[in-house]
Amino acid sequence: MKRKIIKAINFLIFLAIGILLLYFAFKGVDFNTLVDDLKSANYYWVLLSLLFAFISYVSRAYRWKLLIEPLNYNPPVKNVFYALMLGYLANLAFPRIGEISRCGSLTKSDKIPMDSLIGTVIIERTIDMVVLLFLLFVIFIAKLESFGLFIKDNVFIPISKKFINTVDFSIYYWLIIIVVVGTSVGLFYFFRKRFKRVRIILKIRKIIRGVISGIKTVTKMRSRSAFLFHTVVIWLMYFLMTYVVVFSIPATQGLKPIDALFLLVIGGLGMSAPVQGGIGAFHWIISSGLTLYGISKAEGLVFATIQHESQMVLVIIIGALSVLMLFLNSRRKRKNNI
Repeated sequence: MKRKIIKAINFLIFLAIGILLLYFAFKGVDFNTLVDDLKSANYYWVLLSLLFAFISYVSRAYRWKLLIEPLNYNPPVKNVFYALMLGYLANLAFPRIGEISRCGSLTKSDKIPMDSLIGTVIIERTIDMVVLLFLLFVIFIAKLESFGLFIKDNVFIPISKKFINTVDFSIYYWLIIIVVVGTSVGLFYFFRKRFKRVRIILKIRKIIRGVISGIKTVTKMRSRSAFLFHTVVIWLMYFLMTYVVVFSIPATQGLKPIDALFLLVIGGLGMSAPVQGGIGAFHWIISSGLTLYGISKAEGLVFATIQHESQMVLVIIIGALSVLMLFLNSRRKRKNNI
């Protein structure tokens, strides 16, 4: 009961943050004009964007399968894809719970250890973060006078301020922390043999070993070229699904490929915010970024809304179908075992 209450509270907190960000993003915008602009958009480009998004999902499923194979498991691509889309769907409810959900789905369907799967997801996320940071560096250098200033003011400075505020302790607090940590380490070392027999410690050690095993899969991977190929395909599709949407409304039709890359990167940062599906954060950062081109906040929000909500609808549709297929497959397996 307590766990359900905590989940409900977490859901409401993240939802409230998302709504607050949406409020700041749409504050002062004429909704009638916004609706009219949304109605007049060319949705053929949006459909093409959704096609690119679907290709990226399929490629991501193949890439995840390549990470799983060194664990001596060979799940069908369809099961990996269903689990992946279930994870995306879960992220719309709780931020970052999708990674756990997709691992749990594949554990249930193909009997793959959960902790090892988590290790493969960590590898996936780390590689994607490296790619995102690389693209961030590229656009920072490409147009330092505009992109660089925007990223500095909206990303680097807020993060650095948060870090500085976080570590702004007096010397006494640091001394207390050192004493507590030192005492804890000493007690653990003194009672280490007893700790090793505690059930929760054994469980944690098992999880850590599983995660490490999953991370090591990248060194055992036989198809590294295929892994690299799918990584390139995923990010190429991300770029294309961003770029084609600029042609859907008149205000953004003049944007160039490098501008679309800029939107992809800052949109990725917005989607990383701890809110359901990046809602609010994505709209705010994209509309703010588009002001660099003289595009009004209202027109920027039209673009952000079209891109974000179309992708969200696609995730809901494919995610719901994936849940249905997983249910039917599970039901079929139970019948065969009877």
